[in-house]
Amino acid sequence: MSLKPDAKIIFNAARDGKLYRLRALLQHLCVEEMQTIVNTKTGGATPLVMACRNGHLEIAKFLVNRCKADIELTGSVLFDGETIEGAPPLWCAAAAGHYSIVQFLVFEGANVNSTTHTNSTPLRAACFDGHYNIVLFLVRRGADIEVSNRHGHTCLMIACYKGHFHIAKYLLSLHADVNRKSVKGNTALHDCAESGNLDILKLLIDNGAQMDVDAYGMTPLLAASVTGHTAIVEYIIDTLGTATRQEVINALELLGATYVDKGRNMHVAYELWRKAMVMRYDPTHSLIPKPVQTTPVEAYEYAKEVQTLEELQELVSDPDAMRVQALLIRERVLGPAHPDTSYYIRFRGAVYADAGRFSRCISLWNYALDMQQNILEPLNPLTQSSLVSFAELFSLMMDADSYNNSSVSRKIPTINFADIMMVLKKCIYEVSSGASIKDKPCFDETHFQRVLIISLHICCVLAKLLPLLSAEQRHEAHSLVYSLVSLRIRGKNNRTFLHYVCTSNTGVVVKYSACQFPCAALVKMLCHTGADVNAKDDDGNTPLHLVALSPVYKVDVAHVLLEHGAHLDAVNESGLAFKDLLPDKLHTVVNEVNHTTLACLAARVVRKNSIPFERVVPSGLHAFILQH
Repeated sequence: MSLKPDAKIIFNAARDGKLYRLRALLQHLCVEEMQTIVNTKTGGATPLVMACRNGHLEIAKFLVNRCKADIELTGSVLFDGETIEGAPPLWCAAAAGHYSIVQFLVFEGANVNSTTHTNSTPLRAACFDGHYNIVLFLVRRGADIEVSNRHGHTCLMIACYKGHFHIAKYLLSLHADVNRKSVKGNTALHDCAESGNLDILKLLIDNGAQMDVDAYGMTPLLAASVTGHTAIVEYIIDTLGTATRQEVINALELLGATYVDKGRNMHVAYELWRKAMVMRYDPTHSLIPKPVQTTPVEAYEYAKEVQTLEELQELVSDPDAMRVQALLIRERVLGPAHPDTSYYIRFRGAVYADAGRFSRCISLWNYALDMQQNILEPLNPLTQSSLVSFAELFSLMMDADSYNNSSVSRKIPTINFADIMMVLKKCIYEVSSGASIKDKPCFDETHFQRVLIISLHICCVLAKLLPLLSAEQRHEAHSLVYSLVSLRIRGKNNRTFLHYVCTSNTGVVVKYSACQFPCAALVKMLCHTGADVNAKDDDGNTPLHLVALSPVYKVDVAHVLLEHGAHLDAVNESGLAFKDLLPDKLHTVVNEVNHTTLACLAARVVRKNSIPFERVVPSGLHAFILQH
């Protein structure tokens, strides 16, 4: 009797288009056996999913007709660097543009309105990449043009955003809802204005598209201004003539800010701002003065928006002042809630960092981070991105000594204690806020995990700074880390902060060496601030176990844990202690005699006793005994 072929081998053959190999591997099996193995997932996907993704028609036919593969069984596939979860075979073929496979699957009974985990249909996938013939075929076979994804984006919206004129025109001929709104209130007209396709914009307007506002208060005119599509801005203002005077002024000022922020042309930005200023003070109309800032922002070096043509003229000779003016305009017009507001503040900070102006960078990034934490929900990816930027910047600055001694002429300043403390406080706020929504539907464990790791990277830099700090600063640093440890947070696999910093498998967040785990300095700091050195995760591993299991074994980390009371003989769920997990040559690195207490020896004896210890030992000692 022949052995069943390995599912991974079948998967690879289907993925790579090896039909003869696939037949040879499966021909001796009965239909039930073939069906079982081809419906087995490898790496999250079935052989049929991969065959459809990669355009192997004959293999798809063989898997469906001969092996009875489940035509609706979904899988995880990669498109443009993004993993699509729950993708049906038909979706994969439509997204990749394999028309013949789409036809075959539909004729075999595939559901034309099947969806991925994000509620994307095969039709939407075809609209995304402009596969016009597939769009026609799917619609004629019953595909619903109005099914939107989880964000409320319809097929028409994505065709407009991606600039697929013929698909947009076809969908409109089918009476697609031209004014339908997404979850965040944008319409197809917003998407078209943002992507910059003037022909599609005209097409939408000819089909009844209305100028409306989204959840951020953005009109299509502002959407074109914020992305720098001058032709669309001019068309809406000059040809359509539907925008109010205030809307035109805002659009011109925002477009000018975009020219500054994207480094296009300072002169064009000045002319746009001058034109808007003239409109504000046009004597033939009522005045529309700029709002006066009551509280100048320190991060902007207390700069204010210019109010007159004379003040505007003075900006031309000062590029830095022009850049700050762009940030002021963007914040006023878009508001702090719009993602682009904080994005460009961070972008400007990064430019300052590249120029060696680190204090300006940190000031702007802190301002953007405050803005995000005041407005966005906890664990928002934008907030995480800001925190990661700080972790990378501080790590780079921590490596400044080696960098400054290199041949690079520009020197990097050392870290300011107040700066890192301020950012760590904001990290702890984000962790605490995330923990507070753990039981709510909006909670995302992956985002929470990432925030935990980012916080530990910041702590890592702080721990390495300790020798350079005064006694008062060290006390302040330990107090702040204590506030993090005292949250008693448990992350993925029920791991504590100490578990995370004892292994290199924690997950890379920053690219610089100063923030790499395992880290003895941070382990020591966490131990000093109350972290439980003998806490166990879901696998029964203590931090000491993870030191041994880490691909990067560090003796100094193990010694720090043992010095702070880690039990050398504690066993995990597999019954293995620290020494059992170490390579033989490392057994002598840690002297077992020096780190084994009489209490530990007694616990071992009690565990080996045939009489259940629970009957004779006080309950307060049970947990300690079970560790050994």
